[in-house]
Amino acid sequence: MPTSRPRLDQLEMRGNFISRHIGPNPQQIKEMLAELGLNELEDIIEQAIPADILTQEPLKLTETVSENAVIKHLRKMRERNKVFTSMIGMGYYDTTMPAVIKRNVLENPGWYTAYTPYQAEVSQGRLEALLNFQQMIMDLTGMALANASLLDEATAAAEAMTMSRRLSKSAANSIFVDQDCHPQTIAVVKTRARSLGYEVIIADPHTELEQHDFFALLVQYPGSRGEIKDISRLTATAHTKSALVTVAADLLSLVLLKPPAEFGTDIVVGNSQRFGVPMGYGGPHAAFFATRDDYKRSVPGRIIGVSKDSRGQVALRMALQTREQHIRRDKATSNICTSQVLLAVIAGFYAIYHGAEGLRLIAGRVHRYTQILAIGISRLGHKIVSECYFDTIIIHTPNRAKRFIARAAEANINLRLIDADHLGIALDETTTRANLRELWQVFASATADLPDINALDASIGECIPEQLLRTDEILQHPVFALYHSETEMMRYMRRLARRDIALDRSMIPLGSCTMKLNAATEMQTISYHEFNALHPFAPLYQTHGYQQMFAELEDMLCDLTGFDAFSLQPNAGSQGEYTGLLVIRKYHEVAGQAQRNICLIPASAHGTNPASATMAGLKVVVVACDENGNVSLDDLRAKVADYQNTLAALMITYPSTHGVYEQSFREICDIIHQHGGQVYLDGANFNALVGISRPGKIGADVAHLNLHKTFCIPHGGGGPGVGPIGVGAHLAPFLPDHPVVEGINPARGEHGTIGTVSAAPWGSASILTISWAYIAMMGAAGLKQATLTAILNANYIARRLAPYYPILYTGKNGWVAHECIIDCHDFKKTCNITVEDIAKRLIDFGFHAPTVSFPVADTLMIEPTESENKVEIDRFCAALIAIREEIKAIETGSAGAENNVLHNAPHTHRLLLQEWTLPYSRQQAFFPDGNQHDDKYWPPVGRIDNVYGDRHVICTCPPLSDYE
Repeated sequence: MPTSRPRLDQLEMRGNFISRHIGPNPQQIKEMLAELGLNELEDIIEQAIPADILTQEPLKLTETVSENAVIKHLRKMRERNKVFTSMIGMGYYDTTMPAVIKRNVLENPGWYTAYTPYQAEVSQGRLEALLNFQQMIMDLTGMALANASLLDEATAAAEAMTMSRRLSKSAANSIFVDQDCHPQTIAVVKTRARSLGYEVIIADPHTELEQHDFFALLVQYPGSRGEIKDISRLTATAHTKSALVTVAADLLSLVLLKPPAEFGTDIVVGNSQRFGVPMGYGGPHAAFFATRDDYKRSVPGRIIGVSKDSRGQVALRMALQTREQHIRRDKATSNICTSQVLLAVIAGFYAIYHGAEGLRLIAGRVHRYTQILAIGISRLGHKIVSECYFDTIIIHTPNRAKRFIARAAEANINLRLIDADHLGIALDETTTRANLRELWQVFASATADLPDINALDASIGECIPEQLLRTDEILQHPVFALYHSETEMMRYMRRLARRDIALDRSMIPLGSCTMKLNAATEMQTISYHEFNALHPFAPLYQTHGYQQMFAELEDMLCDLTGFDAFSLQPNAGSQGEYTGLLVIRKYHEVAGQAQRNICLIPASAHGTNPASATMAGLKVVVVACDENGNVSLDDLRAKVADYQNTLAALMITYPSTHGVYEQSFREICDIIHQHGGQVYLDGANFNALVGISRPGKIGADVAHLNLHKTFCIPHGGGGPGVGPIGVGAHLAPFLPDHPVVEGINPARGEHGTIGTVSAAPWGSASILTISWAYIAMMGAAGLKQATLTAILNANYIARRLAPYYPILYTGKNGWVAHECIIDCHDFKKTCNITVEDIAKRLIDFGFHAPTVSFPVADTLMIEPTESENKVEIDRFCAALIAIREEIKAIETGSAGAENNVLHNAPHTHRLLLQEWTLPYSRQQAFFPDGNQHDDKYWPPVGRIDNVYGDRHVICTCPPLSDYE
């Protein structure tokens, strides 16, 4: 009997993006619903979600757009961007990413879908790449220690300021900032200083330093206008005042220049962008932060350290302080939870690929071309103000600067306007001889002969004094000398990627981290020249494609959240928290309520919440949770009564950090508003709200969204991230602005804004296209289906595991939201098995562990997302069930209490080379589910000794023999 032919709409639906993004097929969804006693996906709404938070108005989003249509639309959008030759400088330069790195890292899901290396055993490849980055930064700056990246140069400078305040013995409350720092850096430092109560002195340190007292000095080297100056006298003067000195340095210039450490510097910050990372209209880029060894316990962000595993083999891990915000909370020294790992990896590989000699050639060529350009312009009758420079020169053009910039634009070249009489030109590794001739043509009269490049090259000397030139060798570790051929580089990058578990290998069930699919169609745009080659300060008429994308993405996010306005500037979730709280503080100040400085935060909150509140100048007061893990209404009422005149805000995660929809969310918001406060919603769990609830319509005044979680920007091994904030209309006038690009906050009012929080006007602009594409291809119906499927997957896991592990918290009708927490603390009592033992044993099954001991000690928080299908979920559940049986064997005495398969996990391939003496079989150790023989993940190291690593903090590359 012939089957009926499907209708055209059915055929179209089967091939659309929604079915590609959402893992379970219709039959699998039906089976999971049956397991939970439901018939339809929509039935989840009534079962799990409080009725009073549901969206009543339909979304305005367009219908689902096909992948081909999105590609075509993005092509038209990018064609509206005009890519000129950028010679603006100011910390951003054109560069060439080696094709072998672009193909094998930037466009490789093995690198960009990995998570932060909290489980170090399955992150050894990334950790080695980051250790290489740290070694590169230490070599070039001359400092003893470097971290594994921060968000951008301006943020790094602000972090250096707060670190200096902690370490300085000075009683002063001021930071002295070199007026020749980049304007975006000055702006971010001023914003941070204002929230912390510091004064900022902006002046010329070479003439005014002795006249002031301060706890920190920030100097640019070379200066923003290109001048290179000896700063040894400045550091000596600052140290006599018990102040710490931070140098914001250009990384490529340090290949030729005397390193900052030799001036006596305490901290060195900067941007590694010009090491092969596209400008991307502002980001993402990996900042660097280097300092003295004495200060290692105070460094913000993450540091990769060398330890050893259970068998004594060298193993890498994140050092202790990199997670201190989750331990110290409001006492933490930083709220940085996102670094820029993917971009730091690229910059490190760039240095490895070129090596010391290659970098000297690149830097030398840039500097030589700049000298030739300067002499040529001088011979054309214009005064060169710069005397000692690396790649940037300032030209004196009385009352004609704008005219010459316009002439350069006619030749498709962007220059920097300093003022009416001066303009700047900055060269980079992509500069050609043709560019020099084009520039000379701009400055030449109609009858002038252009200089001869070869003749100038033969006649000019060095403009940098010998005492400011570098004399030591750089990048002497063997890793920087071994991989200069593309063949070896390709194999090295593959060897590192093979050591990690990323989403291209298996499910990463981390709770609160939303490790969902980063679809290839969404990712294509990061390789488009018209998106990634724009300078963030390019004239707006050249960036119409970006402006269109920003406007459309903001409209999409406003529609989904119910807020009235968005700022895309924050380039991490933690940065979004900080920004949102600053907006609330500004709102209260303008309303004449500046005394409102109390921020209520539930005990279950993310560690960045109290750290962000403290950074924003607020005082944290903790609100207790009840026995069900929800915010205690009794304690909340007591706290708001105590602080009714000083209450600024409540920070709350919804669904809660415990993975449930609290029934009283609206009531909580009403209580806060009745006492004059504002509600800040941490959008980390927005993946459980998209399409079914709008925070801005149910009581929240401001929220940040993690676009690197809910909206598919990949985690990149621990960054990039984007944390834009949405606000109600009453807060919109205070959203961030920028000192270089005007008009980025159209709602700005007479009272001004909070200032600038990121170096670039729109933060990490180039990856915003990913979220735009995801929302467009999913549409309103697809986004709602994704949310309900994520909830379905989490509840199916909870139902499967409940007979074996207690589910710690549940909400309405015993349901969880998009994640569940399983309780493992009893195993410590019954058989001395810890939650860490379970996490490491999952590696033998080929899985990355769920979130360990957060938000509750001795638990695993599991989030499958909507992208995992039933087959993978069942495989994961089977692994945890098998581990429970192994625990039971220890409890009953049929397996040893000490020498057992969990305590010895993970099992590395090196055990195959040794006589087998363990009291269980090789089969149980290596192939516990019997299904991995064709694609076994072999952990490169055994369990890492964290105590040893903390007692012996080593953050440099060990000799290659240690890896053998």
